Amino acid sequence: MGRNVNILSNITAPQNGTTVQSESKGAQNTAPIVSVEHVSLDFRKEKEQLPVIVDVSLTASKDQFVTITGPSGCGKSTLLRTIGGLNKPSSGVVKFRNSPINGPRPEIAMIFQNFVLLPWRTALENVMFGLSSRKDLTEKQKSERSTKALADTSLTGFENVYPGELSGGMKQRVGIARALALEPQVLLMDEPFSALDNLTADHLRREIYSLLINPSSTIQTVIMVSHNVEEMVELSDKVVVLSPRPAHVVGELTIDLHRPRNKKSDEFFSLVDKIYSLLS
Repeated sequence: MGRNVNILSNITAPQNGTTVQSESKGAQNTAPIVSVEHVSLDFRKEKEQLPVIVDVSLTASKDQFVTITGPSGCGKSTLLRTIGGLNKPSSGVVKFRNSPINGPRPEIAMIFQNFVLLPWRTALENVMFGLSSRKDLTEKQKSERSTKALADTSLTGFENVYPGELSGGMKQRVGIARALALEPQVLLMDEPFSALDNLTADHLRREIYSLLINPSSTIQTVIMVSHNVEEMVELSDKVVVLSPRPAHVVGELTIDLHRPRNKKSDEFFSLVDKIYSLLS
């Protein structure tokens, strides 16, 4: 997935009046794994409708890492949960491989910002708990999958340790392992590295991306919510920037940099500046 630098420059004006950058000629032409088509979502507040998301469209294709960003409270996590089938759009549709998403489905797994581990279960048992609804798997298969997922997140040797004995970063890794054990095709991540120290976060970023490009991995695409602009440029093939609430798309930036990406390069900082300008 090596790429040359290719920053988008063509500007188009969509019907809702927002400014969206059009995709470069080098953009992927494969049918999207996930497509969000003119999605709006309102929350009911007493007798009023509170608009949270307005006419948002985006796609995530095979082997593509997409990041959603925007100001705090704009509705990024709400949009991610809608993609995962946990929220129902007020209008528009979210599709997985051209099939409407009407609720949670096994091909899509989500890593939440708050990892929510059960304190009375070990790390292995917490990961296996995510597979409890899989009637097609034996207990041995669930254990094997969960053990591998813990190994993939560098937690070998901690299988029988309880959450109260784990550091914050290790707890987050258990939460990531729980999603990986599902062997999803789509991995949704809600600021998964925000609570981690820099070294642990750097390691897990590399691990998550390696899973996306590993031919033996089931993961076809990753969609992440993040506030960390350097993290976005390091990981993403595409960054979608949302406005303050009610959220609509104000910009879409394709990132065509060779991997591994040089955080000290002029090209890297140019992309960081472009994202900051869209956020501001």
